[in-house]
Amino acid sequence: IITASASQIKWNVDDGVLDFLPIMQSDIMLSYGEKTLIIDAKYYKNTTQSYYNTNTIHSGNLYQIFTYVKNLDKDQTGNVSGMLLYAKTDEAVTPDNEFIMGGNKISVKTLDLNCEFDIIENQLNDILSSAFRL
Repeated sequence: IITASASQIKWNVDDGVLDFLPIMQSDIMLSYGEKTLIIDAKYYKNTTQSYYNTNTIHSGNLYQIFTYVKNLDKDQTGNVSGMLLYAKTDEAVTPDNEFIMGGNKISVKTLDLNCEFDIIENQLNDILSSAFRL
């Protein structure tokens, strides 16, 4: 059974001092067995940023999901992964990438919401299957 929540992630601090650290609030956290997928949903007019004519993922978004994953996977098991889930726009660039960063999978996916719900459901099921190897 996959469980879903919008959980807060605790900072993995060595000295216990949490003064001035912001709350890390996940949009969606899915768990299946020992594995956890943190999803941060995003919508922008431009799903990527352009720097010297090169499209890249919005850096702040990538830093955010990486921080969530690394703080939740404080024992470095590799069982925590993160996903930036962008709503598809009319842009030609639609990110669909996976990276292994420090032993954790970080993915960037684009969800097409401009279609019938059964197609959206299939897209979401494909994401779950990929994330949890179902």
